[in-house]
Amino acid sequence: MIIRFNSIAEEQIFGFKGGEGELLTRNFIDSHVRIMRSILKPGARSGLHEHTDNCEVIYILEGEMRFHYDEQVEVARQGEVHYCPRGHRHWFENSTDRDVKYLAIVI
Repeated sequence: MIIRFNSIAEEQIFGFKGGEGELLTRNFIDSHVRIMRSILKPGARSGLHEHTDNCEVIYILEGEMRFHYDEQVEVARQGEVHYCPRGHRHWFENSTDRDVKYLAIVI
């Protein structure tokens, strides 16, 4: 199956999961997985959330993103992956002056 993100309508979200700032996202969703190609704008952040029934993998396509994961702070850059396993909490932010482009998969 090929997912063509350019044919999926882009959604603009302010305050993703209770956070702040702007997130642009194109989402493929079925009963098993959510795959998102997104852009987190400079200064934007998600709200803190827990993955109780799923896990999340975030692959940085361009830029860098700071993750607050289980009381730790980690920075992922282009080509790196942040993983939040089931039962863990995280929030993320773009503290740079450039867009962060990433692919997120929630299973």
